Amino acid sequence: MSQTSVDQDPFLSLDDVRQGTICIVRALHSQGAVRQRLMDMGVVPKSQVTVVRSAPLRDPIEIQIGEAFVAIRRTEARAVEVDYV
Repeated sequence: MSQTSVDQDPFLSLDDVRQGTICIVRALHSQGAVRQRLMDMGVVPKSQVTVVRSAPLRDPIEIQIGEAFVAIRRTEARAVEVDYV
């Protein structure tokens, strides 16, 4: 029998999460200043993040990290790999 390749799904990003959903950060796939900025805000692996709401034109999104509420761009949110709680 021939072995079939298994297609791996792309990771779930913070950009894909719906409003009101709580998730856990798995990894950051950004680099440089953007990565450092996200980490300074508390977006680090194993942290809990809640998507609070999205701006009327869909960008930026507001997230809650601990007691802080932060707005980030959708492009930055796409680089944050998350899992549902």
